Amino acid sequence: MPMINYSAREINCKVVYYGPALCGKTTNLEVIHRRVAPESRGTLMSLATETDRTLFFDFLPVDLGSVRGFTTRFHLYTVPGQVQYDASRRLILKGVDGVVFVADSAPDRLEANVASLRNLEENLRSYDIDPQSVPLVLQYNKRDLADAVPTETLDAALRTGWTEAAPTHEAVARDGTGVFETLRDVSTRVIASLP
Repeated sequence: MPMINYSAREINCKVVYYGPALCGKTTNLEVIHRRVAPESRGTLMSLATETDRTLFFDFLPVDLGSVRGFTTRFHLYTVPGQVQYDASRRLILKGVDGVVFVADSAPDRLEANVASLRNLEENLRSYDIDPQSVPLVLQYNKRDLADAVPTETLDAALRTGWTEAAPTHEAVARDGTGVFETLRDVSTRVIASLP
């Protein structure tokens, strides 16, 4: 549920970028941070290991203007993709308003994508959140790979059950392709879900 401060006329929404290890979650936030005007964004905070893998989370606050006369801020988080950090992933999901699931288009990562999406569902349910009630956007990242899995294959694996209606965006996060389209889509869905 977004935090609404009526006296300050502010809405704060939490969007979590979720997905398997090395799928491009952090890269999405880095691109957003580089390309958003400094007055509209905060500092990108990242806690990574020596191999540049997210250890706990990344965090980036972004102002998205005014909605219904309220200043609207989105707090963008990533989760660690590695299985051993599941407790961190679950903790970061607490109070989530929207999710971007970043899928890796490499053929050898298809099973990791499915496992991570299943883990997302389990962690949402651990907070008694119906996964279908959370605005969700699927981003198919690394579409520039020569052997990228066809989008139809990703759809068949990832758009089933509670994710069936989720929109998808193809992306190459490292060059910014699809990054802002994904952010715009999840933001629009979160705002539409406001009470």
